[in-house]
Amino acid sequence: MKSIYFQYYQSPLGELILGSFEGKLCLCDWRYRKARRAIDSRLQKGLKALLIEQDCPVLTKTKEQLNEYFNQERQTFDLPTLTVGTDFQKSVWQALVDVPFGNTSTYLKLAETIENKTAIRAVANANGANALSIIIPCHRIIGSNGNMVGYAGGLPAKAKLLSLENDLFAA
Repeated sequence: MKSIYFQYYQSPLGELILGSFEGKLCLCDWRYRKARRAIDSRLQKGLKALLIEQDCPVLTKTKEQLNEYFNQERQTFDLPTLTVGTDFQKSVWQALVDVPFGNTSTYLKLAETIENKTAIRAVANANGANALSIIIPCHRIIGSNGNMVGYAGGLPAKAKLLSLENDLFAA
């Protein structure tokens, strides 16, 4: 059976679990989120692989880039990624990647971006199923009323990520 290599990464906002499959990052997620088992199970079934705690070059590079991000030295990530999900989920995750650094969007705008404006709830569910937190910036999505809404790392972490991005490179 194939392997998903994983390591833990202590971010300033909480512990993340990082995973790599065949040289691509497939997991960068909050270790203690409610959907941890569901996310891990989806990856293992979709990739027909087992989670094995071991470092590898992609995980080392991911840790370096996350350090740069949290030290306000990086705005975008340059990592090979692999998403595991339905075509709909993948379309939502791609739309998330297109939300610019330091900006926010809404579930409605995401639904419109993927040309399915009635799928707001499904877009929200796909956003919540994102296994590449921070790398695929689901933290940039807020409610249509401007309020912060659910986040796997918790709303305090989401607020700090948005603040970090808004303060980046500020004099």
